[in-house]
Amino acid sequence: MARIAIFTEDPGWHGAQLRNVFASKGYLAEYVSLTDCKITVEPDQLPVIIPGFEQSLPDAVFVRGVPGGSLEEVVFYLDILHALKLLQVPVYNDARAIERSVDKAMTSLLLKQSGLPTPPTWVVRDRSQALAIAEKELRNGHRLLTKPLFGSQGEGIRRIEKMTDLFWLASSHGVYYLQRFVDCGETGYSDWRVFIINGRVIGTMRRHGVCWLNNVARGAKCEAVQFDTEMSDLAMAATKALNMDYAGVDIICEAQGNHQIIEVNSIPAWKGLQSVCHVDVAELLVEDLVGRYLANAAPWVEAIS
Repeated sequence: MARIAIFTEDPGWHGAQLRNVFASKGYLAEYVSLTDCKITVEPDQLPVIIPGFEQSLPDAVFVRGVPGGSLEEVVFYLDILHALKLLQVPVYNDARAIERSVDKAMTSLLLKQSGLPTPPTWVVRDRSQALAIAEKELRNGHRLLTKPLFGSQGEGIRRIEKMTDLFWLASSHGVYYLQRFVDCGETGYSDWRVFIINGRVIGTMRRHGVCWLNNVARGAKCEAVQFDTEMSDLAMAATKALNMDYAGVDIICEAQGNHQIIEVNSIPAWKGLQSVCHVDVAELLVEDLVGRYLANAAPWVEAIS
């Protein structure tokens, strides 16, 4: 019987989708929180203890969420994922991919190093340096976004439009992440989400924001769009640069027509995409994990309903 651990704090719709697909293919999937796992170094014990998997490690783990917390806590959660991979347990996406994408500074650097277009970005520790950068950008006619180094779904993002906004410039746990705001030159705001699995585009949607944030969690409306070759190539290259099994790549088009990669998500949601693209994303994700990592694992002979 092959068993899967789905790491998540809140299974919700996405967790249920994954669990049902795993079951349809004869694999038993269990929800587990990384907060309940532990590492042990003692004789005759599994090095990683996962609730529900005390006797044997899972055949694979699907990461649907990594909890927040202190630096020590987050490092510990990633240590669990690193340890599982060292123990030959497939981790989808693995800890390295999550580290690269959850850290916006590293994402920006890796995209730049790979020659991919991404907005000018500055990450500094000193407030006076951050203010000097912001003032220069504003004088040159650019607006800025300030973002937490770690974050998702638009949480904590602020836009700096004028000098008086600098009064509110604040760090995120002592670090200032500043990125030039990309003006798409249209009435309203929009960007594109390209969903990649194993190097292939499986769906693309346009997100129309109610404000300059285009996150679905912030009320953005989704629209299915045809694959654009340039955007698809950029999304595939970004996923390769961060070495991910799957990803949601966010791309925005400047007023001049140039594309910029603004986010690469290693734990992307897909409810909005699936609602307009009519693809079964969970089915494709599970097929990829099983096909590439569990081909020799015997599935459970009695699938649950």
